[in-house]
Amino acid sequence: FKLRPISFSNNSCYLPPLRCPAIARLEPRNGSPESYVIHGGRTPNNELSAALYVLSVESRGCNRKLILCCQEKELAGEPPGACYGHTASVVHSRGKRACVLFGGRSYQPPGQRTTETWNSMVDCPPQVFLVDLDYGCCSAHYLPELADGQSFHLALSRGDCVYLLGGHTLASDSRPPRLFRLRVELLLGSPKLCCDVLDNGLSITSAIATRLGSAHEYVVLGGYQADQQKQLQCHLVVLDENGIRIEPQAPPPWNGEISSSRLWFGGSLGKGHALLAVPAEGNPAPADAFYLYQVSFEQEGAGGEDVLQGYSQESTDMEDSTPLEDSEELYFGREPHELEMLDSDGEGEVYNEDDEEDETQSGYWIRCCAGCQVDPNMWEPFYSTELTRPAMMFCSRGEGGHWVHAQCME
Repeated sequence: FKLRPISFSNNSCYLPPLRCPAIARLEPRNGSPESYVIHGGRTPNNELSAALYVLSVESRGCNRKLILCCQEKELAGEPPGACYGHTASVVHSRGKRACVLFGGRSYQPPGQRTTETWNSMVDCPPQVFLVDLDYGCCSAHYLPELADGQSFHLALSRGDCVYLLGGHTLASDSRPPRLFRLRVELLLGSPKLCCDVLDNGLSITSAIATRLGSAHEYVVLGGYQADQQKQLQCHLVVLDENGIRIEPQAPPPWNGEISSSRLWFGGSLGKGHALLAVPAEGNPAPADAFYLYQVSFEQEGAGGEDVLQGYSQESTDMEDSTPLEDSEELYFGREPHELEMLDSDGEGEVYNEDDEEDETQSGYWIRCCAGCQVDPNMWEPFYSTELTRPAMMFCSRGEGGHWVHAQCME
C-alpha cells in the first residue's frame, strides 16, 4: 500500500483539505466522465465550507500520472449552508438526476453565539436539499417525518429512493435505530418528496458502506454504537424493488490492535473492499502514526446471497513497495480486463512479474503495432532508465486503446 501524488489541471479551482464532507459519486453520462460531488466539510482552521465541488478525472497516464479537474459549482435558489457530517446522494427520476443533501452539524447562528458558546456545534435543521447538478438550482424541503437533525449517518440510494440509516442527534445525544426512506420525483416544475419511517434501522454512526459488485448490495462495517464503543458487528444491506433488507453478518477476525483501540476510521475501496485505520498506541509512541488494514468481502455463488468475510491484513511499512520502473504501468480506477495486452493472435495476456525470468511466456514481448521493429534479443535503450527491457506505454487511441513500445508511440 503506497500513496502516490496526483496533480490538478490548470483550470481547476482550489480544493481545501476537508474533514467529514458529504461525497456522492456520479456515473458517466452523456459523454461526461465519472465524477464526484463534494459539499461542505471542516477546513484545518475549523471553518465550515458551504461550497459544492465537482471532481473528475481529466486524464490518466502511465506510472504516477493522474490529472484531476476540480470545479466549484455555483448554487442558486435555496442553497445549503456550511456544515459537516452530512450526506450526499444521487437520485434518478424521469430521465433526470439530482443530488440530495441531508443532515450535518454547523456552528450556532451568529445571533445566538456568545463568548462561551462561540465554537459550539448544533444540529442542522432537518431539511432536505435538492441540487440540480446541471444548472446549480437548489431547493429546501421540510418533511414532517424528519423532526430531528442527525449527522454521521449512512445514505444509500437506488433509483429515486434514498435510505437514511442510523446517525447521531446532538440535541439528545442519542443514536436511535432509525431508518427513513426518502422518495424523490423530479417532476417538471417542482419536485415532489415523500418520506416513510421504517422500523428495521441500525443504531450506528460513522460507519463504512462498501458495495458488493454491481448490484445494490452493501456491507456496512465500522462505526460506533455508543461513545468510544465501536460497532464490531457487520451487516449486509440489500436494496431491491421491494425496499431494503438488513441482515447481520459475521465480522472478520479482528486482531488485537483493532479490538482494543478506541477509535477507528476509514472508507470504501469499492467492490467489497474497505480500508480501516486505527491509531498506534504505546509508550513511547510508535514511529507509525496509524495501522492500516484492508478488509475484503467476497460474493459467493451466482445468486449473490452468500457473503464471505475476508481477512484483515496489516500494512504499516510504506517502504516495502518497490518503485515503479518506466516499463511498468499503474492505472487508477481501471478494471483488470482493461489492462490486458493483446498479442498478434488476439489472445489476451497480462504481464506478470512472477514470470519475469521467463519473459517469452509473460506476454511482454508483443507485436505492439504493424510497424514495430523491437527485437527482444537486440534492442537499444530508448530511455536512460530502460535497464532490462524497453518501456511499454498505453495509447488511448482506438477502441479500448492498446499497448505500444515507447519507440513506436508516434
